[in-house]
Amino acid sequence: MTEREGPAVCVDGVVKRYGETTAVDGLKFEVEPAQVFALLGPNGAGKTTTVEMCEGFVRPDTGSVRVLGLDPIADSEQLRPRIGVMLQGGGAYPGARAGEMLDLVAAYSANPLDPDWLLSTLGLRDHRRTPYRRLSGGQQQRLALACALVGRPEIVFLDEPTAGLDAQARLIVWELVDALRRDGVSVVLTTHMMDEAEQLADQLVIIDHGQVVAQGTPAEVTAHGAAGQLRFCAPPKLDITLLKSALPEGFCPRETAPGTYLVEGEITPQVLATVTAWCARMDVLATDIRIDQRRLEDVFLELTGRDLRG
Repeated sequence: MTEREGPAVCVDGVVKRYGETTAVDGLKFEVEPAQVFALLGPNGAGKTTTVEMCEGFVRPDTGSVRVLGLDPIADSEQLRPRIGVMLQGGGAYPGARAGEMLDLVAAYSANPLDPDWLLSTLGLRDHRRTPYRRLSGGQQQRLALACALVGRPEIVFLDEPTAGLDAQARLIVWELVDALRRDGVSVVLTTHMMDEAEQLADQLVIIDHGQVVAQGTPAEVTAHGAAGQLRFCAPPKLDITLLKSALPEGFCPRETAPGTYLVEGEITPQVLATVTAWCARMDVLATDIRIDQRRLEDVFLELTGRDLRG
């Protein structure tokens, strides 16, 4: 690995427009070496455009992007051998067998990982001779990850790395990402899975409409401005108007998901007693009662809204 100083990625005041649409609007962040960095945002927030500028596939209109100290477009010949890229669409030749595709990518690298080891690690050993188009969606996703890692990159860009994966495959990917960090590799990932970002990321940025709306460690982002939280499970669609009227002023209990309820504010023994008394009055049993800080998903929805994006 090449010795270097400074951040692995530096995005400074970047703007990218497509016609009248501003996809990225003055974005600024840095990714440190050997760090897992999560880029979060709703659909259309500018995540993929940002990553594509870092990878050298898209040129920013204004601002600067540096990856390993290099311009991803002007210095692409120097940079490409040092980075790994996992695209959302997979990027493999449809007729190529899984093993052939990985061997081809490995052949471009000076010191690749053993392709057979990677296939085995990602559960693809028995599919080495299976054409890419005949792999399942999850298998195609794992092959794309293998192609991103086989060249021993100094930094990898993972666009939705666990989308469509089952629980076992998702855990394997998490373990690989953690191993990359321990080996000194920087990882930039986009994900819609908030628990994934909380589990993996050292630092994260939430963007919306191409702008940063929150950044820091997962703990910093969830703690900022947070009230206490009381969560519990009960039958869905209960009438919470009686609970709201019984709680002190300023409390707004809500059902965050079917059967999951949230009360935010200063959680005291009296507040807990009020909640359990309401459950008794509704003739239901509250389960999984816990008091904690906001989750990343709560902050994300608070900052970006609850409306569906196209």
